[in-house]
Amino acid sequence: MNSSLLGNQSGRPFCLLAISYLETINFCLLEVVIIVFLMVLIISGNIIVIFVFHCAPLLNHHTTSYFIQTMAYADLLVGVSCLVPSLSLLHYPIVLSESLVCQIFGYVVSVLKSVSMASLACISIDRYIAITKPLTYNTLVTPWRLRICILIIWLYSCLVFLPSFHWGKPGYHGDVFQWCANSWNTDPYFTLFIVVMLYAPAAFIVCFTYFNIFRICQQHTKEINERRVRFSSQDGEAGEAQPCPDKRYAMVLFRITSVFYILWLPYIIYFLLESSNVYSNRVASFLTTWLAISNSFCNCVIYSLSNSVFQKGLKRLSGAICASCARQRVAKDSSTSRSKRSSNGCHV
Repeated sequence: MNSSLLGNQSGRPFCLLAISYLETINFCLLEVVIIVFLMVLIISGNIIVIFVFHCAPLLNHHTTSYFIQTMAYADLLVGVSCLVPSLSLLHYPIVLSESLVCQIFGYVVSVLKSVSMASLACISIDRYIAITKPLTYNTLVTPWRLRICILIIWLYSCLVFLPSFHWGKPGYHGDVFQWCANSWNTDPYFTLFIVVMLYAPAAFIVCFTYFNIFRICQQHTKEINERRVRFSSQDGEAGEAQPCPDKRYAMVLFRITSVFYILWLPYIIYFLLESSNVYSNRVASFLTTWLAISNSFCNCVIYSLSNSVFQKGLKRLSGAICASCARQRVAKDSSTSRSKRSSNGCHV
């Protein structure tokens, strides 16, 4: 399928992006820079998200925070798992066999991104229930049911990609391992299985729920404005248009979902083309894979920029860190001054 990535006849590393380096560099520099850069962004961004959720109790009032935190933990693990291809590209020795490491890494990344995709679908369902059944929402959506749903998401994701060890590549195309590039091929039937069991249902749920959410919000906004105009005309005051109260929060989640599918669409298209033996290219393979993985960082950026409560929690966290640093600096200065006074007393 793809060529060898670890070496060629001249002894030089065969890099996915096909860029020649100096003779003193015996590894794929650009690939390593891209993966390490993404790894640092993903890990640091999602650690901040997790800390903010623990420091801002108001965020936990939304039931969707369960799924947002699940996505944050899954994305954090994606960033940690990126250490494996980084070490491989740097030619660090691997304890296990290359084929096993390649399969495990592909399986883990696929499972983690499946968790994110399923969580986004569950978030859209949660918002749909909140808007269509507001009176019975608290009885339908309870904390223990949410925990069971999250457990099902993890188990389902693990089971869907489990056949990849014998059936074919689960969809990971960043072939930084030689065995991945030469021996682990995509299977069209396994690809169809993944599309039917994961991609298609998640996309359908998201499209259906958000379409109805915005339709209902638009209808509610129209009714609210009509009532305000009617009552304001009776009182002789002009009424201002009021948006649907659930629409703003739905827009935040819609942005996260939209960016997720925008970044994953090239990857899914390439996955389908390669599985059907229509198109195969190592540069497209690498770029589409790591473009999709970059979504693990985009989630926390979009949520932090769009959610006012999250911004307050982030300010609270940064303020606590700055206050802690200030206290340590004051304590250090006071201890230094005391030591100087004591030393001066000894000399006298």
